[in-house]
Amino acid sequence: MSSNLAIKLRSGTQKAHTAAENVGFMKCFLKGVVDRESFAKFLSNLYFVYTELEAAIKSHVNNPAIAPIYFPELNRQTSLEKDMMFYYGHDWRNLISPSPSAQTYIKHIRELAATAPALLIGHTYTRYMGDLSGGQMLQKVAQSTLKLSGYEGTSFYNFEQIPDKKAFKDKYRQALDSIPVDEATADKIVTEAVSAFQFNMQMAKDLEANLIKALGQAVFNNLTNTHNPGSTEAPVM
Repeated sequence: MSSNLAIKLRSGTQKAHTAAENVGFMKCFLKGVVDRESFAKFLSNLYFVYTELEAAIKSHVNNPAIAPIYFPELNRQTSLEKDMMFYYGHDWRNLISPSPSAQTYIKHIRELAATAPALLIGHTYTRYMGDLSGGQMLQKVAQSTLKLSGYEGTSFYNFEQIPDKKAFKDKYRQALDSIPVDEATADKIVTEAVSAFQFNMQMAKDLEANLIKALGQAVFNNLTNTHNPGSTEAPVM
């Protein structure tokens, strides 16, 4: 049995975490440069991904590997629906569609749900722990840059049911370590956590053309020509 899944996930995803922050779109975002349309598209892709991921997790809630890390208070679908309404209005469902890389990510989640549901843990870890950690900084950047008041347009990052994020992350880590998986499965879960970063990077790259159109190529190049050592790589756990 593997009882140190949390540590394996943290150390196994560090390089992927830093690489994700060095995608041009994220570099600009971290420097406070993002336009409203690109950010709305970014969230719309996440709406489709989280809808799929949360449905997959819920459908396997009785699986002994999934049950310990099923926390409905983490769910982002409803929050993302609020954001879609804010950016696209009442007809938002007819105005958004997943990008090609978001579609690939969704297909991958469906395959895991059908064939190896325990491996979905890698995706929930990368997504939710990132949202509770670096995501909180991204929310502040978006609020400031796009001049958003309160949580309008950034509900995605607002975990109303988790007032103490550090305490929750500790609880989540303990839950990960209680999952009855062997070493081989634990290693596969880490591989999936890394792939979650890669899917996220690809979705961010999809948005770069939009951002370049808004900023101009020269400004974009100037903002993205340095390597980011990993500023949001604060302790995830």
